Amino acid sequence: MRKTLSILLASALTLAVLSGCGANNANNTNGAAAPAQASAPSASASASSEASPNEAAAPAEITVKHASGETTVKTNPAKVVVFDFGSLDTLDKLGIEVTGVPQSNLPSYLKKFEDSKYENVGGLMEPDFEKIAEIQPDLIIISGRQAASYDEFKKIAPTINLALDTTKYLDSFKANLQTIGQIFGKQAEADAEAAAIDATIQSVHDEAAATGKSALIVLANEGKISAYGAGSRFGLIHDVLGFKPADDKIEVSTHGQSVSFEYVAEKNPDYLFVIDRGAVVAAEGAESQPAQKVIENELVKRTNAYKDGHIIYLDPNFWYLSGGGLVSVSEMVKEVEAGI
Repeated sequence: MRKTLSILLASALTLAVLSGCGANNANNTNGAAAPAQASAPSASASASSEASPNEAAAPAEITVKHASGETTVKTNPAKVVVFDFGSLDTLDKLGIEVTGVPQSNLPSYLKKFEDSKYENVGGLMEPDFEKIAEIQPDLIIISGRQAASYDEFKKIAPTINLALDTTKYLDSFKANLQTIGQIFGKQAEADAEAAAIDATIQSVHDEAAATGKSALIVLANEGKISAYGAGSRFGLIHDVLGFKPADDKIEVSTHGQSVSFEYVAEKNPDYLFVIDRGAVVAAEGAESQPAQKVIENELVKRTNAYKDGHIIYLDPNFWYLSGGGLVSVSEMVKEVEAGI
């Protein structure tokens, strides 16, 4: 009897020990999991991981403030329609593909977008809204030329207006660059490009300011000229690059202040910068005269600019068609530098 009782007590003791070990193992497992739980994704990220594959892949959204208001935009949009050639220039430089562009009057250095792989979405001033709607874009980028149609665009897809504020050209250019960088996850590349342009600008500014010379900017178009000063669409020559205006009272307007060649002779600029609109936008049925033939007449030949060989013909692809792009701004600065 005593022997039987001893066996029963030993068995009970063994079971108790085994039970305790099991409990300790369970506690050890929970303890190991605690650090992993502490470093797990946030609640919203966890919810995404438990969602369907399509929901999990949905991109984040950002709110973009732009010239026509505020727009909520998905990051890394797949289908993008671009009407602003400056933005198209920037997107191309950053290696971002687009779906549709207006294929007429493309700047010469962006002619690759005439390829049939890109949808033609109309003209700069006459968008093909039916074609744009067929594309079902995730994002539309416009500028000042399309601003009046903003409400029509945003009925189709989220639309942002990246028109340049020429009264603060460099700040506006950088803000648009940052917007594109944020939307497409290219902030680091955008920052690096901006820093490189800043360095060149500082060098050119110092050089231009050191000359103490005056400059006048004119747009040549169908035999006529208009002048642009500080704060204008071409005003970075004064505002950013440091050239003193030959006339500090020029009216700021999109089409410039209409002037005569007598006016140019009277202002007698040391540097005359010329943009030839007719070279990139010829009037229908008209044959454009080269700007040099129009500009270098007997009146202009009286100016210091002509006498010193400082009439500089700027590339209208950069200055007129696609200002505000990564490539165009860089090339614009280089052209001014080369003319000093």
